[in-house]
Amino acid sequence: MTSVQKTAERAERRFKVKPMLTQSSIPTVSVVISCFNYARYLPQAVQSCIGQQGVSVDVIIVDDASTDDSLAVARTLAKEHPNVSVLSHSENAGPVRAFNNGARTATGEFLVRLDADDLLTPGSLKRATLVAQSFPSVGLVYGHPLHFSGQPLPKPRLDATAWTIWPGLEWLTDRCRTGKNVITSPEVLMRRSLLDDLGYLAPLAHSHDMELWLRLSAFSDVAYIHGADQAWHREHVASLSAKSVNELVDLRERVAAFDVLFAGPVAGRLEANELFATAKKTLAKEAVRTARHEHDIGAHDGPFYAYCLELARTLDPGIVHTHLWSRLNRLSTDQPISPSLRIGSLVSRLYGRIRSELQWRRWHRKGVY
Repeated sequence: MTSVQKTAERAERRFKVKPMLTQSSIPTVSVVISCFNYARYLPQAVQSCIGQQGVSVDVIIVDDASTDDSLAVARTLAKEHPNVSVLSHSENAGPVRAFNNGARTATGEFLVRLDADDLLTPGSLKRATLVAQSFPSVGLVYGHPLHFSGQPLPKPRLDATAWTIWPGLEWLTDRCRTGKNVITSPEVLMRRSLLDDLGYLAPLAHSHDMELWLRLSAFSDVAYIHGADQAWHREHVASLSAKSVNELVDLRERVAAFDVLFAGPVAGRLEANELFATAKKTLAKEAVRTARHEHDIGAHDGPFYAYCLELARTLDPGIVHTHLWSRLNRLSTDQPISPSLRIGSLVSRLYGRIRSELQWRRWHRKGVY
């Protein structure tokens, strides 16, 4: 019987509690660090893991056929630290296969995925494992990440003030309603047995993390750590997201994440069809709003505008009967635009900006939009 099939006392509703302070045992955590040409960052990333207190940590570095001296640096770190090991690819396989290959060799009860240019904050693993030990139904724990570029590192908050525990289905439902990812990546701790049962990262170009978080939430509860910063996420021009992700790619990848999610193990859940329909309607509306933005900046003759409209119709054929679609259609014609429509357009854009700002602030406080 797999851990997914075992009966567990799951949360019946979302609740918020004060952090517990006593560990039931010393937890074991495997950290998989995927590295491609990040020799300059790798030692700091590894040190942020092996310096964690209150947990037993092993680090698995997966060098993805780097062309710099990453592999040599990784092997030196492994010689210096007995809890560091190295896997090396003879050919570049990409971040998905790099993590999956490392994760399959992991032995810790818990698992963390860390890119070589990111770091864990002090105490991150103890704070996360405390939640998971206190609530065995929780399979995914995350917290607030600090985004940074350059040095010095921004000072992290290290004291958790509260935990929020969601029934996994409730957390998943909220993600389908917003269509957005709320997790960066290095701030996550997972229960490894779930990945063994449900699979590792799916072969998606940029939304593989998002799909995995959603998949885990379908079969376990989700926890968020308030008050502390769980990881540092480095932003720089050489990162994969900075080089390859724009608004169009982001939208496509989120659509792909939900497609893969509901074609996998989640398809067997009774709620799957309803949740998938919710996600598609949400993304269809976002596609129309994005097309509206393209129109407003004078790019309605471009391929992105046409793609968004076609995507919206594909995701939700009924979108063409909505006020949102009709308003865009009227704007796109050569007919004179009435003053009321112009005012409505301005109000709609202002509302969108206010909504985005409020969502951003809520995410900083609560980990969700």
